Amino acid sequence: MFAEAAKSLRSQHERLSELDSVAGDGDHGTTMLRVAEQLEHAVDPSSSKNLQSILRDTGWSVMGVDGGASSAILGTFFAGMADAVMGEDSMDGHELAAAFEAGLRAVSRQTKAQPGDKTMMDALVPAVNALRLADSASKTIPDAVEEAASAARSGAGSTKDLVARYGRSKFLGEKTRGYPDPGATSIALLFSGFSAALATERKS
Repeated sequence: MFAEAAKSLRSQHERLSELDSVAGDGDHGTTMLRVAEQLEHAVDPSSSKNLQSILRDTGWSVMGVDGGASSAILGTFFAGMADAVMGEDSMDGHELAAAFEAGLRAVSRQTKAQPGDKTMMDALVPAVNALRLADSASKTIPDAVEEAASAARSGAGSTKDLVARYGRSKFLGEKTRGYPDPGATSIALLFSGFSAALATERKS
């Protein structure tokens, strides 16, 4: 999942920087390339680390990326996932949803942003909610993550019609309307990568 998420971010990094140039300094795509690198190195097949250690270490690595709020939030999310109760080397659907919810709670302690504020939360919150709903409906993990990816894409797309309320973008007011938020778009790319990885696993 991390490898495919990294691939997804890499494939769109130029677009992410273009979106960021509308109301930011245009370096979001570069930041996401650095995040992708950390995700690619997150899992060492020869390592004896359990899932919680992998998630926590990945979170700290992503937080160490020099990318301002976006890398800090993503790092907090991954590290926060490790707070959930899970197996040593595997998770069922309920544990997976719980881990993503734990990550979202960790992020919510760091920011007051909510869906509608034109931030990463516009994609992250609906994605995590979709995971929980899918688990409650006893759907398979690939199906649950696919629904989460769809929710993230819809959430990211909705930011095109919003006005930014956080970060330097908020000072541009109405000028931020008409463009999707780069952070929310990155979240959608992450979840699309997660879903692609599980779809490949299912086919094999």
